[in-house]
Amino acid sequence: MQTKSAARNIFFGGTIFFFVIFVGLVAHSYSYIVTTSTNVKTLTEAVAHGKKIWEENACIDCHTILGEGAYYAPELGNVCKRLGGKDAVMGMIEARQENEEDTRQMPNFNIKGKDLEDLAEFLCWTSTIKTQNWPPNEAG
Repeated sequence: MQTKSAARNIFFGGTIFFFVIFVGLVAHSYSYIVTTSTNVKTLTEAVAHGKKIWEENACIDCHTILGEGAYYAPELGNVCKRLGGKDAVMGMIEARQENEEDTRQMPNFNIKGKDLEDLAEFLCWTSTIKTQNWPPNEAG
């Protein structure tokens, strides 16, 4: 049988031990994200504005980006690599906003000009994130 003092010491010792482990894991995760996965040097105003356009039009309600979002429309985390560059992405977005007859019609958000260019810039920037081979196939 343990005394109250021994039980208290085990409790506090265990709490401190697991808190130190938790802080170490958080620090490791943060250093991995900052140093290896996201290329912070290539973040530009255009990329930030493109992300804002992405959020304002709720693209994530239909598309996934790096595995997050809805699965109604294609994955866009690697769309720049799949289509072959920013101009192709812009052309795809413009074409999908037209009235075409198919089962999955993208709404016309009327994204044009600088907004369209920055949205494509954001999507191409996401292609540079090291995702540990996610999505697992080229088609997304």
